[in-house]
Amino acid sequence: MIEFLFLDLDDTILDFKKAEHIAIRKAIAEAGVEPTDEICARYSVINKGCWERLERGEWTREEVLQNRFGLLFEELGLTVDKEAVARNYERLLGMGHWYLPGAEETVKQILFGKYRLFLASNGTASVQHGRLTSAGLYPYFEQAFVSQEIGHNKPSKAYFDACFARIPGFDREKCLMVGDSLTSDILGGINAGIKTVWVNPEGRQAPAHIQPDYQIGSLAELPELLEKL
Repeated sequence: MIEFLFLDLDDTILDFKKAEHIAIRKAIAEAGVEPTDEICARYSVINKGCWERLERGEWTREEVLQNRFGLLFEELGLTVDKEAVARNYERLLGMGHWYLPGAEETVKQILFGKYRLFLASNGTASVQHGRLTSAGLYPYFEQAFVSQEIGHNKPSKAYFDACFARIPGFDREKCLMVGDSLTSDILGGINAGIKTVWVNPEGRQAPAHIQPDYQIGSLAELPELLEKL
């Protein structure tokens, strides 16, 4: 019987890709650079690679936040104040929210009250707290575990151990980690010794070394899965 649900935020509950696209276009435009589709798409690729370096322990969070823009502008051959753009981007990213289809109803009307809900995010604290407030999600989670405040990042065991230690009556055997990232959420759950659910809308193939226990196409499919467990 599952009692504890750890839910990722970005691209599991909220549409991070849409938020990122809007914020990066505004931040780049305000820096005097035309925000073409090609530039915005390239930023997304660079950004993803930078966060993967954080997950592997190769970069600090500060290096991610600064280097992603430095790498982009260097690639474009532009002289732009990367620190100013980074600050503006973070501000813009934390200003709004967009739910993925069915996610709001799933969290607020189906999961809440039936399971103990916890948010598990590697995002920047100021950004995530802004988006959680905007989305009205705080009342539905017992605690929001943002890695910048925890002092460790997913997928490290240390991150999850720190989270578990803050939950009264916690039982690993009754816990699921639910998220869209294999390298952060699923590998993190594996490292922590808890079952995992991969939110995989594109039907991708998981590599042999990161195998989730279960797969769903969207968070809206989670309640049906839980009924079977």
